[in-house]
Amino acid sequence: QVQLVESGGGLVQAGGSLTLSCAASGGAFGSYVMAWFRQAPGKEREFAATIGRTGSLTYYADSVKGRFTISRDNAKNTVYLQMNSLKPEDTAVYYCAARESYYSVNVLSYKYWGQGTQVTVSS
Repeated sequence: QVQLVESGGGLVQAGGSLTLSCAASGGAFGSYVMAWFRQAPGKEREFAATIGRTGSLTYYADSVKGRFTISRDNAKNTVYLQMNSLKPEDTAVYYCAARESYYSVNVLSYKYWGQGTQVTVSS
């Protein structure tokens, strides 16, 4: 069973950048599809980005496409989310998630979750 710990959140001005990290332990990291989801206050958790086991396949929500980049380093058991051109509407708690099958945008299909890291974008 894999454990996930996110870091890198914080307060940033609109137009700025942040990089989130998610460190995995307790499992074979390279066997998991990884994803980032986010949840704004009063809203449901939503998909942001996902990456395949080797890192060659990625997929993004339309709301972040062209601004966010997901990547992974299997040697370091870590997945990243580089966020550029941040907007106030990107404000949310960002969660790292893992699953053992093919990639998915469905929050219910992910078995393993981190505790989340807060990202706040000021206007």
